[in-house]
Amino acid sequence: MPPAAIPTEIRPVRWRGRLQLLAILAVVIGPMLLAGAMHRWRFWVPEGRSYHGELVATGLGRADLGVEPAADEAPRWQLLVTAPADCAEDCRQLVYLARQIHIGLGRDADRGGHALAAGEPLAADYAGRLEREYPQLRRYRLQRAVYERAAPGLSGAQLWIVDPLGNLVLRYGAATDGKGVLEDLRLLLKLSKIG
Repeated sequence: MPPAAIPTEIRPVRWRGRLQLLAILAVVIGPMLLAGAMHRWRFWVPEGRSYHGELVATGLGRADLGVEPAADEAPRWQLLVTAPADCAEDCRQLVYLARQIHIGLGRDADRGGHALAAGEPLAADYAGRLEREYPQLRRYRLQRAVYERAAPGLSGAQLWIVDPLGNLVLRYGAATDGKGVLEDLRLLLKLSKIG
Protein backbone atom coordinates (compact mmCIF):
# COMPACT_ATOMS: atom_id res chain seq x y z
CA MET A 1 0.00 0.00 0.00
CA PRO A 2 1.24 3.48 -0.67
CA PRO A 3 1.82 5.58 2.49
CA ALA A 4 -1.17 7.80 1.78
CA ALA A 5 -3.48 4.78 1.88
CA ILE A 6 -2.53 3.80 5.49
CA PRO A 7 -5.42 4.50 7.82
CA THR A 8 -4.74 7.37 10.22
CA GLU A 9 -5.45 5.27 13.31
CA ILE A 10 -2.40 3.03 12.52
CA ARG A 11 0.11 5.90 12.10
CA PRO A 12 0.18 6.94 15.81
CA VAL A 13 0.78 3.33 16.86
CA ARG A 14 3.97 3.18 14.74
CA TRP A 15 5.26 6.44 16.20
CA ARG A 16 4.50 5.28 19.72
CA GLY A 17 6.43 2.05 19.09
CA ARG A 18 9.38 3.99 17.70
CA LEU A 19 9.36 6.34 20.68
CA GLN A 20 9.34 3.36 23.04
CA LEU A 21 12.29 1.81 21.19
CA LEU A 22 14.23 5.09 21.39
CA ALA A 23 13.44 5.38 25.10
CA ILE A 24 14.69 1.84 25.75
CA LEU A 25 17.89 2.53 23.80
CA ALA A 26 18.42 5.79 25.72
CA VAL A 27 18.00 3.98 29.05
CA VAL A 28 20.46 1.24 28.07
CA ILE A 29 23.07 3.16 26.07
CA GLY A 30 22.79 6.57 27.76
CA PRO A 31 24.49 5.62 31.07
CA MET A 32 27.34 3.93 29.20
CA LEU A 33 27.92 7.02 27.08
CA LEU A 34 27.73 9.25 30.16
CA ALA A 35 30.21 7.08 32.10
CA GLY A 36 32.60 7.07 29.15
CA ALA A 37 32.41 10.85 28.83
CA MET A 38 32.91 11.28 32.61
CA HIS A 39 36.02 9.10 32.46
CA ARG A 40 37.46 10.76 29.37
CA TRP A 41 36.86 14.40 30.30
CA ARG A 42 37.01 13.96 34.12
CA PHE A 43 33.76 15.71 35.06
CA TRP A 44 31.47 14.76 37.95
CA VAL A 45 34.20 12.50 39.30
CA PRO A 46 34.32 12.70 43.10
CA GLU A 47 37.57 14.09 44.48
CA GLY A 48 37.11 12.50 47.88
CA ARG A 49 38.51 9.11 48.72
CA SER A 50 38.09 6.66 51.53
CA TYR A 51 41.64 5.28 51.71
CA HIS A 52 44.74 6.73 53.34
CA GLY A 53 47.54 5.44 51.12
CA GLU A 54 48.37 5.96 47.48
CA LEU A 55 46.29 3.74 45.21
CA VAL A 56 48.43 1.60 42.91
CA ALA A 57 46.24 1.45 39.82
CA THR A 58 48.93 0.43 37.36
CA GLY A 59 48.34 -3.31 37.45
CA LEU A 60 51.73 -4.00 39.03
CA GLY A 61 52.22 -7.11 41.06
CA ARG A 62 54.67 -8.09 43.75
CA ALA A 63 56.85 -9.85 41.17
CA ASP A 64 56.99 -6.63 39.08
CA LEU A 65 58.70 -4.96 42.04
CA GLY A 66 61.41 -7.60 41.99
CA VAL A 67 60.04 -9.55 44.96
CA GLU A 68 59.85 -13.30 44.48
CA PRO A 69 57.82 -15.08 47.19
CA ALA A 70 58.25 -18.73 48.03
CA ALA A 71 56.34 -21.17 45.82
CA ASP A 72 54.69 -22.88 48.80
CA GLU A 73 53.32 -19.63 50.21
CA ALA A 74 49.57 -19.58 50.90
CA PRO A 75 47.69 -16.74 49.17
CA ARG A 76 46.89 -14.11 51.80
CA TRP A 77 46.73 -10.35 52.12
CA GLN A 78 50.15 -9.01 52.94
CA LEU A 79 51.78 -5.92 54.39
CA LEU A 80 55.04 -5.80 52.44
CA VAL A 81 57.90 -3.53 53.48
CA THR A 82 60.39 -2.82 50.69
CA ALA A 83 63.85 -1.36 51.20
CA PRO A 84 65.88 -0.99 48.00
CA ALA A 85 69.10 -0.69 50.00
CA ASP A 86 69.78 -1.96 53.52
CA CYS A 87 67.05 -1.94 56.16
CA ALA A 88 67.79 1.37 57.90
CA GLU A 89 65.79 3.01 60.69
CA ASP A 90 62.81 3.95 58.46
CA CYS A 91 62.62 0.35 57.22
CA ARG A 92 62.78 -1.01 60.77
CA GLN A 93 59.96 1.29 61.85
CA LEU A 94 57.79 0.04 58.97
CA VAL A 95 58.57 -3.60 59.81
CA TYR A 96 57.46 -2.93 63.38
CA LEU A 97 54.36 -1.08 62.13
CA ALA A 98 53.46 -3.93 59.75
CA ARG A 99 53.60 -6.43 62.61
CA GLN A 100 51.46 -4.21 64.84
CA ILE A 101 48.88 -3.77 62.07
CA HIS A 102 48.83 -7.53 61.51
CA ILE A 103 48.19 -8.06 65.23
CA GLY A 104 45.57 -5.29 65.14
CA LEU A 105 43.51 -7.26 62.62
CA GLY A 106 42.34 -9.45 65.52
CA ARG A 107 40.20 -12.34 64.31
CA ASP A 108 41.11 -11.56 60.67
CA ALA A 109 44.84 -11.89 61.36
CA ASP A 110 44.92 -15.34 59.76
CA ARG A 111 43.84 -13.74 56.45
CA GLY A 112 46.96 -11.57 56.33
CA GLY A 113 50.66 -11.51 56.97
CA HIS A 114 53.66 -9.22 56.95
CA ALA A 115 56.91 -9.41 55.00
CA LEU A 116 60.18 -7.64 54.36
CA ALA A 117 61.96 -7.42 51.01
CA ALA A 118 65.41 -5.85 51.20
CA GLY A 119 67.83 -5.13 48.39
CA GLU A 120 70.87 -5.88 50.55
CA PRO A 121 71.50 -8.52 53.22
CA LEU A 122 70.34 -7.54 56.69
CA ALA A 123 72.84 -6.74 59.44
CA ALA A 124 73.52 -9.84 61.53
CA ASP A 125 72.21 -8.34 64.78
CA TYR A 126 68.96 -7.15 63.14
CA ALA A 127 68.47 -10.48 61.34
CA GLY A 128 68.84 -12.28 64.68
CA ARG A 129 66.36 -9.91 66.28
CA LEU A 130 63.84 -10.58 63.51
CA GLU A 131 64.23 -14.33 64.05
CA ARG A 132 63.48 -13.94 67.76
CA GLU A 133 60.87 -11.20 67.86
CA TYR A 134 59.13 -11.50 64.47
CA PRO A 135 58.60 -15.24 63.94
CA GLN A 136 55.78 -14.75 61.39
CA LEU A 137 57.68 -12.22 59.27
CA ARG A 138 58.37 -13.47 55.75
CA ARG A 139 61.67 -12.32 54.26
CA TYR A 140 62.35 -11.95 50.56
CA ARG A 141 65.19 -10.77 48.41
CA LEU A 142 64.48 -7.59 46.47
CA GLN A 143 65.99 -7.24 43.00
CA ARG A 144 67.05 -3.63 43.14
CA ALA A 145 67.27 -2.98 39.36
CA VAL A 146 63.74 -4.37 38.81
CA TYR A 147 62.42 -2.34 41.74
CA GLU A 148 63.91 0.91 40.44
CA ARG A 149 62.33 0.35 37.01
CA ALA A 150 58.91 -0.50 38.47
CA ALA A 151 58.87 2.25 41.12
CA PRO A 152 60.94 5.14 39.75
CA GLY A 153 61.48 8.02 42.13
CA LEU A 154 60.70 6.02 45.27
CA SER A 155 63.58 6.19 47.70
CA GLY A 156 63.71 4.72 51.14
CA ALA A 157 61.45 2.14 52.69
CA GLN A 158 57.86 1.77 51.52
CA LEU A 159 54.89 -0.16 52.89
CA TRP A 160 52.61 -1.90 50.38
CA ILE A 161 49.30 -3.71 50.77
CA VAL A 162 49.36 -6.75 48.48
CA ASP A 163 46.26 -8.80 47.70
CA PRO A 164 46.23 -12.64 47.77
CA LEU A 165 46.83 -12.76 44.01
CA GLY A 166 50.04 -10.76 44.40
CA ASN A 167 48.68 -7.46 43.07
CA LEU A 168 49.82 -4.19 44.65
CA VAL A 169 46.82 -2.31 46.03
CA LEU A 170 48.01 0.62 48.18
CA ARG A 171 51.41 2.19 48.96
CA TYR A 172 52.49 4.17 52.02
CA GLY A 173 55.66 6.15 52.71
CA ALA A 174 57.94 5.71 55.70
CA ALA A 175 56.13 8.40 57.72
CA THR A 176 52.71 6.76 57.44
CA ASP A 177 50.17 6.52 60.24
CA GLY A 178 49.48 2.93 61.28
CA LYS A 179 45.85 3.68 62.15
CA GLY A 180 45.09 4.69 58.54
CA VAL A 181 46.78 1.57 57.15
CA LEU A 182 44.81 -0.63 59.55
CA GLU A 183 41.53 1.02 58.50
CA ASP A 184 42.39 0.51 54.83
CA LEU A 185 43.31 -3.14 55.34
CA ARG A 186 40.17 -3.85 57.38
CA LEU A 187 38.04 -2.33 54.63
CA LEU A 188 39.80 -4.40 51.97
CA LEU A 189 39.32 -7.58 54.00
CA LYS A 190 35.65 -6.75 54.50
CA LEU A 191 35.09 -6.20 50.76
CA SER A 192 37.29 -9.06 49.57
CA LYS A 193 35.97 -12.46 48.60
CA ILE A 194 39.49 -13.86 48.22
CA GLY A 195 42.12 -14.55 50.85
